[in-house]
Formats: sequence, C-alpha cells, structure tokens
Amino acid sequence: MEKDKIVVGLDIGTTKICAIVGRKNEYGKLEVLGMGKAVSDGVIRGIVSNIDKTIFAIERAVEEAEAQSGINIRVVNVGIAGQHIKSTVQHGSITRNSTDDEITIEDVSRLTNDMYKIVIPPGSEIIHVMPQDYYVDYDDGIKDPVGMSGVRLEADFHVITAQTNAINNINKSVRRAGLDIENLILEPLASSMSVLSDEEKEAGVCLVDIGGGTTDIAIFHDNIIRHTAVIPLGGNIITQDIKQGCMVMQHQAELLKTKFGKAIAEEASPNEIVSIPGLRNRPPKEISIKNLSHIIEARMQEIIELVHAEIIRSSYPNKMLAGGIVITGGGSQLQGIKQLFEYMTGLDTRVGYPNEHLGKSKIEAVKTPMYATAVGLVLSGFRALDERENRYQEKSGAQNYKKERKDRGSDIFRKIIDKTK
Repeated sequence: MEKDKIVVGLDIGTTKICAIVGRKNEYGKLEVLGMGKAVSDGVIRGIVSNIDKTIFAIERAVEEAEAQSGINIRVVNVGIAGQHIKSTVQHGSITRNSTDDEITIEDVSRLTNDMYKIVIPPGSEIIHVMPQDYYVDYDDGIKDPVGMSGVRLEADFHVITAQTNAINNINKSVRRAGLDIENLILEPLASSMSVLSDEEKEAGVCLVDIGGGTTDIAIFHDNIIRHTAVIPLGGNIITQDIKQGCMVMQHQAELLKTKFGKAIAEEASPNEIVSIPGLRNRPPKEISIKNLSHIIEARMQEIIELVHAEIIRSSYPNKMLAGGIVITGGGSQLQGIKQLFEYMTGLDTRVGYPNEHLGKSKIEAVKTPMYATAVGLVLSGFRALDERENRYQEKSGAQNYKKERKDRGSDIFRKIIDKTK
C-alpha cells in the first residue's frame, strides 16, 4: 500500500546536504519521519566539485536521518541543479497504425520515449522530457489526447538537459556513499511540488528558488511546466559582497546577512550599528545596518533583474502569470525580499513554505523554505512531475486490476466446469 511506502529525498546543495525520510499518512499527506543535514563543502554553484567531501557530507546527513526515523536508507531521490542545466522546446510526432481505436496511454508513452532519442549537444544528457500541448490530426491546444480519435499524434516537449560530467559526479558521490538513485530530478521542479498549489499552476506562476549557489526558476501555466532556468547567483554571493564591503570574516558576513540584513536599504535605520569582535588584539568593528542593507539590495536587484529577464524570455509575460511569483529557498527569508520582487517585477509575490502537502510532523524545521527542495524530492517519489502522468498511472492500474479480476474469474469458472465433468 502507498501509505506503507517509504521515500527518501536527498538535496545536494551548495551550502548544505539534506536527507528527508517520509511516508504518506491515511489522509494522503506527507509525514516526515526523519531529517539529517550536513555542511556541503564539495559543491560549488550546484555542481559537485570534490567527490570525497560530498560523500562524507552525504553519509553524515543520511546517518542522522536514519537515527531519527529508525529506517535503513538504501534508495534516494536526488536533486540536480547548476548553470549547466539547459531547457529547450522540441516538437515530436508519431503516426498510429490503427485508425479505428482511440489514442491510448501506450501511444502517448511511445511519443514521449521517442523524444529521448533526439540529437543533443555532445557531453549532455536528457534528464526530463515533459509534454506541453498535444496535436491530434493537426488540431492544436490539446492537453490530454487519451481517448481521442486520430491518426497523427504530435506534441511540444519541454526537454531539460544536463552535463554528463555533472550527472556522473552526482552518481559517483551517491553510490560511493552506499546508496542507489531511484530518480534524478531537476531541483526547481522538486521545489514546485512542495510549495505551489494546483490553482497557481493553472493560473500561471513563476517559482524562484534562491539557494546558496544558484537561483532556480520554473514557470507554470495551465498546470503545465513551460520554462526552467538556473541563474548562477544565490545567497553565497551576497555573503561574499558583505565580507568584502564590510571587511569581516566569512562566518561574520553570513550572520550579519541572516540576523540584520534587509533587501530594501530605505527600511534600515541610519542610526543602527552592530559591533562585531575584531581580530586578535584589535578593537571591535562597528557596522552600519544602513550600509549593510545597501550592499544586499544592490546584489538582490541584480538577481531579480536576471529572474525578470527569464520570465520575459519564456514568452509568458506578466499578464499571463496571474499567480505572480512564489519565492522559496534559504534566500527567500531575507527581510523585505517580497516587497523588492513586487517593486521590480510588478508581479504579486509570496514566500513559499513547503507545507502545501505536509501532514503532522515531529520535525518543525522542515516547514521552512530552506527545505522546499528536499520535501519536493520526497513528494516526487509518490507523485509524477506531470499531473497527467499521475492520471495515466491510476488508469493503467485500474485497467490491470480489472484484467486480473477477469483472468481470476475465468480461472474459477474453468475450475467449476472441470468439477462438473
């Protein structure tokens, strides 16, 4: 049964590696059984750069999750991100042999599987092929062609590719940590599963996941993924700016950002000063919160401009995104970031918390935006990334069940006939 199924999500991020163990409760909500995290030293901007350090961090995170949940972890759903991620829209088609029968789930699957054979640049691999709109005998704008009559079936596909080296490094790190990979999932797609509602996806929404090394973007419209992108800037670049601008240590810059930082400098008081310890035999250093906020605002404006440029490039302008922008990830917790997004893009913005599909949980920390990707990776073990795929799986399951019952009934009938002979 699905409620007995255990799924583990492993988020290999730039600042942290997080493992979450979950199962579905009787109400169909996700129940988190355990969580483990470790500092990520071997990952730069979403790409594994040091395999040994990454293995060590994965092992620590998994051990902690195992201790909390009491479950032996062997199989995980892993997220992938990084500047190397590319997305394109490709067109595919098949001609059906039978003109009398309706289009089946098998026809749709054959069309989708054919897209994995398309020519892509050397050194890249396809990680996701996601259908957008279908065409049946040149009729366009069809969301779900199953059950329709037609000879020629076509579709536009959102094809996501990643560098082979980046995929191999993730595979090596996870396998050498003693784990098997069930699914490799693009991180913004995983985050969207945990923070977006079906209504937002239907109306049109842009998800912005601000992580440590990258900012991931996913745009939905009519409940279908339309555009994905990865911007190689995140919270760490803001910390680096503070470190250089205020001439402080890295850990002090991170604390200044999280405790006192504001995304809008006007909201900071010019009289507010923070005193931080100086280096050996040196006096304490005084930092103006106003100056700190100016540093943060300048970098955040650059990130938001890049996000807005991706929205424009996606061919889904502001008027098509009634759901506005949903920001999540660790960077979304910066004070005033929601207002800055609204001011610069003109779109309604909210902070996305990963409790859309969460049930009761012993671990409250998992409900913060920082763990949106990890929660989404667990959810992806129970649900497909495309809602239509969930319906197809249910339909196939029902058909198989009917066939099994029919076969069982035939066997019983035959036994009764044999006994009467």
